[in-house]
Amino acid sequence: MPDHILTFSCPDKKGIVAALSTALVGLDANILRNAEFSDPATNTFCVRTRFEVGTYESSELEAELAPVAERLGGSLQVRRVDHKRRALVLVSKYDHCLLDLLYRRGTGEIPIDVPLVVSNHPDLRDAVLRHGIDFEHIPVTPDTKAAAEARLLDLIHRHGIDFVVLARYMQILSDDFCSQLPGRIINIHHSFLPGFKGAKPYHQAWERGVKLIGATAHYVTAALDEGPIIAQDVASVTHRDSAEEMVMSGRDIERLVLSRAVKAQAEDRIFLLENARTIVFE
Repeated sequence: MPDHILTFSCPDKKGIVAALSTALVGLDANILRNAEFSDPATNTFCVRTRFEVGTYESSELEAELAPVAERLGGSLQVRRVDHKRRALVLVSKYDHCLLDLLYRRGTGEIPIDVPLVVSNHPDLRDAVLRHGIDFEHIPVTPDTKAAAEARLLDLIHRHGIDFVVLARYMQILSDDFCSQLPGRIINIHHSFLPGFKGAKPYHQAWERGVKLIGATAHYVTAALDEGPIIAQDVASVTHRDSAEEMVMSGRDIERLVLSRAVKAQAEDRIFLLENARTIVFE
């Protein structure tokens, strides 16, 4: 029997798990794994259930479970596990995050389909084509930015893209573009204590004697680098590390953190709450 993933959120109340479980048993489904969380700040209950069931399609399961979701006042989705999420990757010239994602996709570690990689530079075309993935070069200048984003939206719709990954895409997306894909654009950036912006942030950190470097993956919003956080990690550095060695360590952390965030998105493990916090099930 094929596995499916059910994700559901609603205002917290008694009997949510019982109602969903009873409905699934009524479909002769077998629950394999369940994760749940009640957020007191927003009074939101989130649940992710993996189950196996007979010959139902995901749309049929959603229709069967719709009355329960409506009664509980929540939003429910069902996806068959082997129907992978489709991701569009945007990149500029730095290749470390892109190549890591494509490697993990190829090994099955991250269960996504990547039909297309788009870049504002042509440099990584051959690297992408070697993975059997189409590459499109869309230059971006202040005069062409609106047309470039319109082209991106067209590609997203045409390829049935579920979410977008900024794998070190060195362009700021417009508010209008972000508003059309809420909770569907993931970005990665360095994160320091304290933070450094602008050119060569790792060199700035080295000059200030930073002892921790890190990276943050988050959803993109109109507020630059301030969207809801999905994954983070840090590494210790010392005075013995050169600026170049800090850059290498930073690349490793960026790769790891972005892959964690993309994997969580691909596996429907992230819930975005009204107060812009995220619940990320393990």
